[in-house]
Amino acid sequence: MSGPTLASRRWRQPSVLPGFGLSFGFTLAWLTLIVLIPLATIFLKAAGLGWSEFLAVGFSRRAMAAYQLSFGTAAVAGLVNAVFGLIVAWVLVRYDFTGKQVVSALVDLPFALPTAVAGIALTALYTPTGWIGQFLEPLGIKVAFTWIGITIALVFIGLPFVVRSVEPVLADLGREVEEAAATLGATRWQTFTRVIFPAIGPALLTGFALAFARGVGEYGSVIFISGNMPGRTEIAPLLIVTQLEQYAYAGATAIAVVMMLASFAVLLLINLVQAASRRRTGA
Repeated sequence: MSGPTLASRRWRQPSVLPGFGLSFGFTLAWLTLIVLIPLATIFLKAAGLGWSEFLAVGFSRRAMAAYQLSFGTAAVAGLVNAVFGLIVAWVLVRYDFTGKQVVSALVDLPFALPTAVAGIALTALYTPTGWIGQFLEPLGIKVAFTWIGITIALVFIGLPFVVRSVEPVLADLGREVEEAAATLGATRWQTFTRVIFPAIGPALLTGFALAFARGVGEYGSVIFISGNMPGRTEIAPLLIVTQLEQYAYAGATAIAVVMMLASFAVLLLINLVQAASRRRTGA
């Protein structure tokens, strides 16, 4: 009798997460309702075009130029934010100074500020007659209505993702590891590249992925500063809106499907790299 009794006791042991079955079922139902059903609707709507028409709309010259601009500027902005976001996070974690809370609040400002307001402000700054653009124009540098202006807008809205991803990891790392590395004779550069960067690398990659994903789908802060010239400064989200305004719903969903699949592939690749980095560092 000891065997069945022992087995029944093991079966009745409480789960690590009480109510896992109910919670997991609720999670799947909620994700299906909020995520899977809308995405499936987009695929079904795009399927109504037929394969040849889908390729003609989703991979037209205008659409390909929009994809290249959206993904390219999002990647450049993500890399810029990865560098300067790390510096901002380092300053906020490692140093105490007057106005630190104000600087920390300013980092989160793009989260709360309407993106259209940011776009209007950046356009006013970087037009040839703007406060900053008037000094760049004599140098032959045109920011507004070019890919450079789009990148600046994406840097603005993506910076908080990197800072807030790296900041807690730096805080947990502490100064002790730097002091230990210095005691063992490591230079500052060796301490950063061999001790600090491997520890914050996955978090930095996460911040880059979040900033990149936000940049690919950004609309409000970009349409004002981009100029919206088809084939040159027209982003993919704007092209989708243009299709919708022309009542070409199937064409809009075709472009949306291409963007969705490309974004998923890029984010999956980033997650695989992140997982490999964590395994290598033992995190």
